[in-house]
Amino acid sequence: MIEERTLSSHLVYEGRALRLRIDEVETAGGRESRREIVEHDDCVAIIAVSGDSILLVKQFRKPVEQELLEIPAGGIDAGESPEEAVSRELREETGCLPQKMERLGGFYSVPGYGTEYLYLYLATDLTPGRLFAEDTESISVVRVPISQILELITSGSICDAKSIAGLLTFLEYLKRSNG
Repeated sequence: MIEERTLSSHLVYEGRALRLRIDEVETAGGRESRREIVEHDDCVAIIAVSGDSILLVKQFRKPVEQELLEIPAGGIDAGESPEEAVSRELREETGCLPQKMERLGGFYSVPGYGTEYLYLYLATDLTPGRLFAEDTESISVVRVPISQILELITSGSICDAKSIAGLLTFLEYLKRSNG
């Protein structure tokens, strides 16, 4: 394995959701270089299945200045397990509580410059309730038939990486389960 050796690390910014650090490194070839690294806590991404549909959330994302259609997701709070985060985030974003959950895998969201790892979960047997979070006025829940997921991805209607990776993983899971 080819690695880079960290020569120095300097914290440039620390906010509520992330930290930015600059690392000076020595590459495998012996050259010195700089890496800008966004530190972000791990998160959960959820495939919420209700009957033959998936629950997606539509919300405005300021960094890209548009409303996106996404799978529910969010941070893992300090002292919280990924499973506890799945239940909390799903309740906050969709108003539903899963009676069953299964880990489907996980992935780094932006490994070229960030540390965030997303635990991917399948949530089923959903019990409906009310939205729980304080800022839910900007979130709307969209029920999409599973049969339409691939078309939403290929058409660009679903265009964020975590949702695409999560939904494609889920569709492969379905193929293997039913095949």
